[in-house]
Amino acid sequence: MKLQRHGAVVAFLAAGALLVAGCGSDPTPAGGGAGAPAAGGSASVDCSGKKNLTAEGSSAQKNAIDAFIQAYQKACAGSNVAYNPTGSGAGVKQFNAGLVDFGGSDSALSKDKGEVDAAAKRCQGNPAWNLPLVFGPVALAYKVNGVTDLVLNGEVAAKLFNGGITTWNDPAIAALNPGKTLPAEPVKVVYRSDESGTTDNVQQYLTASSKGAWTQGAGKKFAGGVGSGADKSAGVAQAVQATEGAISYVELSYAQDQKLSMAKIDSGSGAVELTTENVGKAIEGAKITGTGNDLTLDLKSVYGAPAAGAYPLILATYEIVCSKGYDADTAKAVKAFLGTAATTGQGSLADAGYAPLPASFQQKLITAINAIS
Repeated sequence: MKLQRHGAVVAFLAAGALLVAGCGSDPTPAGGGAGAPAAGGSASVDCSGKKNLTAEGSSAQKNAIDAFIQAYQKACAGSNVAYNPTGSGAGVKQFNAGLVDFGGSDSALSKDKGEVDAAAKRCQGNPAWNLPLVFGPVALAYKVNGVTDLVLNGEVAAKLFNGGITTWNDPAIAALNPGKTLPAEPVKVVYRSDESGTTDNVQQYLTASSKGAWTQGAGKKFAGGVGSGADKSAGVAQAVQATEGAISYVELSYAQDQKLSMAKIDSGSGAVELTTENVGKAIEGAKITGTGNDLTLDLKSVYGAPAAGAYPLILATYEIVCSKGYDADTAKAVKAFLGTAATTGQGSLADAGYAPLPASFQQKLITAINAIS
């Protein structure tokens, strides 16, 4: 079943004609008509920038970016974005090297790893902003003989991914799944072999939720020390489908593509299925920790102590952009694409396995996009 729209975004999507203001003295409204009224003011997309943007990064958002590009091409005829889904780590590196116009990453830029400073240098001495444009749940996907309704929690998931649990009939799994027949087959972990913000988010989740069972830390490289790697999200999903006894982590859209079984997660108040409503409860608990127009999120509270009924394993994919430092034509195009993506582009995300932007993020994101120069 494809992810359906969460109630919290209905009001937002009802304003689907909303478009974000671009820079320049002669903006071209999307579709050739007058700009639609925005919350807090009138706005329109300026399509007069360069026609071809380049971007690279998170494979988790690939299907969402495809939907955004279609909306952008409809709004700005003749314009395009060439997006290369090489993974979050590569996206950050390519953006910081000035080789693409914006990067896509499932983790915000890291100060400790020098990414913040490198991005500022790329942006002509100006800070880069992390703009959360795509929200998606991460499935704990598995293929276990005879098991299609599995419940896990953070502690058991951590022990699966670091080798603390090696067979599917382990007592710890059985305790979460009373009355179910679990095979004695070995656990075969599949992990992302490339640098991935999805891996970083999953390891943050395991750190926060496992009651000390996960000691390997976080980061874009998998640190569990067991299993076999697969390249990018599509490769992980395909590997799980092909491997009896497999478990991995992969974004919902890829799990759906391969028709994989997905575990429910029990954070202490009962097993929670990956559904729109349950994902929405988690998104609403996310807090912004960035300053100004940098919209970096803190998901640790969602991971470690989610609200009752919330599906906690979510990620936000950021578009990493220069606040200033683009040439004028690039700035116009980046703003036009992101503005379209943040509004009309959200309409088809639910069917692709993503959660459309919560209404509470709408004005903050629009304000940030408008301020790019």
